[in-house]
Amino acid sequence: MEIQSKFLKVLEKLRFRSAPKPPYNHVVQLGDPVLRYKSKTVEKNQLDSPEFKKLLNNMRKVVKRYKCVGISAPQLGMDLRVMAMTCPDVNRYAGSPQEYQFKGMQPYSYSVWVNPVMKILDYKQETFPEGCESMRGFSADVSRYSKIQLAGWDENGREKTEELSGWLARIAQHELDHLNGRMYLDVAHLPTLVCSFWDRVNRTGGKVHISFFPNKLFSK
Repeated sequence: MEIQSKFLKVLEKLRFRSAPKPPYNHVVQLGDPVLRYKSKTVEKNQLDSPEFKKLLNNMRKVVKRYKCVGISAPQLGMDLRVMAMTCPDVNRYAGSPQEYQFKGMQPYSYSVWVNPVMKILDYKQETFPEGCESMRGFSADVSRYSKIQLAGWDENGREKTEELSGWLARIAQHELDHLNGRMYLDVAHLPTLVCSFWDRVNRTGGKVHISFFPNKLFSK
């Protein structure tokens, strides 16, 4: 039994000896401790480091591969105060034009925010379902401030400030939560939490496998 146990440990080490290291090219999932850390402030001398450049590159790739509207450094395994956000125009939105308008969405080019700080401009809150690539397959209603001001740096350390409203304000608040060790689950209306594909589970007799691979929600 002891020999078998040692053999299994060796196999386990061989299996994971080439495991990737952060910043990842995939999105970590709920349970990974990094999602509960309060992220560290980025110093100016870090901006030109190879590790930071790799983080920025991987964030852009992940947003494109996962087709998501926002990502944070913790979701790639790095506890740094960096996030990125984008929003498609109505012609590239997966839903209907009516839904796009109802949610207050608007086009927004991919933008990186370093050490972002939020100021609330309108305390009115709007409630919509939210999902998260770090909690794949679920959604819940979350109330967010309807208008905020975001201040921080771009990826080159230049200061910038923007006013964001509607869906863009929601994306920013969602990603800021990640930088503070919070998940949308922590601020959601919990009775509304659902598996986004519960009906598919019923229709297929439970023969559904949710994949964590980008752009492939269901695996065979």
